[in-house]
Amino acid sequence: MNHSEAQTTAHSAPDQNPVDRPGVPQEMDPPAPLGNAHWIRPDQQRSEAQPVIGHGRPLTPVYSVENPPRALSGLIRRAAYRVPDYRVRRWVMLMLADRVDVLESNPMRLLRGAALLSVLGLGAYGARRLLRS
Repeated sequence: MNHSEAQTTAHSAPDQNPVDRPGVPQEMDPPAPLGNAHWIRPDQQRSEAQPVIGHGRPLTPVYSVENPPRALSGLIRRAAYRVPDYRVRRWVMLMLADRVDVLESNPMRLLRGAALLSVLGLGAYGARRLLRS
């Protein structure tokens, strides 16, 4: 390693000279929390759509219901959350729910898949009839 390489590696991001670092004016020395919250725990969020959470787990004060579970993927997800965390079945069901949600959100993909399956099914049925005769 020559002198110029050693010089560039010595002054990489956190080790740079504080004068050259853009975040330094905002940093506090020593670090301290900013502002004073008027609460110890935030108020419970209220919404019409109830999030899907695991059995026996408390609902956090703030949560997202931007994409609530719907249709078949929502049913699979709700069933998965009734299974304990340590079971593989729960995680497989959650992954399946994700895949089903992708198909539900893109109806053209679902129609293409259904058409492909029907063509394959008809082909298998025809091949079986040909082999029997």
